[in-house]
Amino acid sequence: MVSNCANPNCGKPLHYLREGRIFVFDVPTGIEGPNGKRTRRLEHFWLCGECAQKMVMQQSAEGIRAVSRPQSRFRREVTAATQYMAS
Repeated sequence: MVSNCANPNCGKPLHYLREGRIFVFDVPTGIEGPNGKRTRRLEHFWLCGECAQKMVMQQSAEGIRAVSRPQSRFRREVTAATQYMAS
């Protein structure tokens, strides 16, 4: 059960789902089922509202972790235009 923000530097307790974002990942368990296939389970992660604005959860070979949110093309263009206008 999800009880805290998945950002290890935050840890804000989850009280309501009004803010933030839930991430669900399909994770192999490493256990073989009766049919010889490896079993899987769903793991849930929550980022609080503040962390969800800056981060996303990402699954890789090393596991599931919080990483910086990639900047959208629109944000990059607005930032570049703002910096250009300031100079």
